[in-house]
Amino acid sequence: MARERHLLIDISNSFTKIAAAGTEAIGRVTRVPTPDLSAEVVRNFCRRFPGCTAAVSSVVPAVGERIAPALPPGSFFLGPENAGGLPIDYPEPTKIGADRIANALACVVLHGRPAIVVDFGTAVTFDVISAKGAYVGGVIAPGLGLMADYLHDRTALLPHIKVAKPARAVGRSTREAMLSGAVNGYRGLVKEILARIRAEEFRGRRPVVVATGGDAPLIGEGLPLFDAIDPLLTLRGLLLAVVHKHRA
Repeated sequence: MARERHLLIDISNSFTKIAAAGTEAIGRVTRVPTPDLSAEVVRNFCRRFPGCTAAVSSVVPAVGERIAPALPPGSFFLGPENAGGLPIDYPEPTKIGADRIANALACVVLHGRPAIVVDFGTAVTFDVISAKGAYVGGVIAPGLGLMADYLHDRTALLPHIKVAKPARAVGRSTREAMLSGAVNGYRGLVKEILARIRAEEFRGRRPVVVATGGDAPLIGEGLPLFDAIDPLLTLRGLLLAVVHKHRA
């Protein structure tokens, strides 16, 4: 990989992904629990890559503020004003999560348009990109893990489960029944939302559907939902944005 010039930091609700990158390739990704992310953690990364600038996507404002003093000169937080040339056709652009902007930018450049990006995180987001390549809006639903946790938190007898592929549709134990309901039911949620977006926004034209986030392979297995699964989509969008900024 070319000399690392950029530090990419994707702050989500549960975990933060950090990676160094050249102008094209992204290096090894480190995952840090977001509550544990501190200015000193960021400074340690910056010491390993002297002279780098950082591009940050943050959906946790307090954590973004906490690490801001540790960012090297020339760094920036991604937003609609520095979105790498991505057109935004949305009533309140500042209300769009930075990760969603990064995902849309990476999708347009790397996978094409029109498109839908599905990001399976703490929440699952569906972001819609028009035929002109503009971000136009989306859908937000609870993430798969949240739905499974809710069953445990709000019932007396249902255990806490780690979400995994169900062995069968009809569970032969409480755990199997919960896995089937969570995963198969979630697949239904995703299929229905995608169908409604297609009918409302694209009127018969087939968009590219790109998935990212930890649960994308599990939900997509055996279903023709996605044209591509790209776990690094948000980081790729950050890299595109920082390269665009330095070339402008």
